[in-house]
Amino acid sequence: MERPGKIVCVGRNYREHADELGHALAPDPILFLKPPSSVIGDGDAIVIPRLPAGLSRVDYEGELVAIVGSRLRRASAAAALEGVRGYTCGNDVTAREIQAAEEQWTRAKGFDTFCVLGPRVAAIDPSDAGILTRVNGEVRQRASSREMVVGVGELLAYISDCMTLEPGDAIFTGTPAGVGPLRDGDVVEVEIEGIGVLRNPVRAEP
Repeated sequence: MERPGKIVCVGRNYREHADELGHALAPDPILFLKPPSSVIGDGDAIVIPRLPAGLSRVDYEGELVAIVGSRLRRASAAAALEGVRGYTCGNDVTAREIQAAEEQWTRAKGFDTFCVLGPRVAAIDPSDAGILTRVNGEVRQRASSREMVVGVGELLAYISDCMTLEPGDAIFTGTPAGVGPLRDGDVVEVEIEGIGVLRNPVRAEP
């Protein structure tokens, strides 16, 4: 998969995930960006970086990701869905303690290897796709995209109101409940119905 020009992510788009982190749902989608330099693919290693003293938690977040196929600017929800090339699995890896400590999430979400995409782009119905995340074979997240607070078309339309979406851009649509830490030696898998399994080993930075 080609590296996206930009990666736009949506926070707190599943009610139970907001609850597990102790956050209220926002009145509008919360948007943040991940740098293209953080992108890795299926089979690549997620690297737990050397974090500042007292910080150690790096979490997985399995997500459905939309890959933009045509330019979208102030699009309707219907037009936005028509402009999607397809969907893939994503893992929005997060340094959780940094996210909690800082008002914006760029550093927590932007380390190298913290944006995982793959294994392929597929044409699926995004309104009711099953999402599973496993760590070492144990299911940690199990949900459906129908549980999103704001659906894919509406999300893309909302984003396109403030920034033009270009072909190849990746839109992470939010993670369901069940996020948790990764450790050196783990294998994390994100499986989405109709797409396949995104599988990555985890290693600590030496």
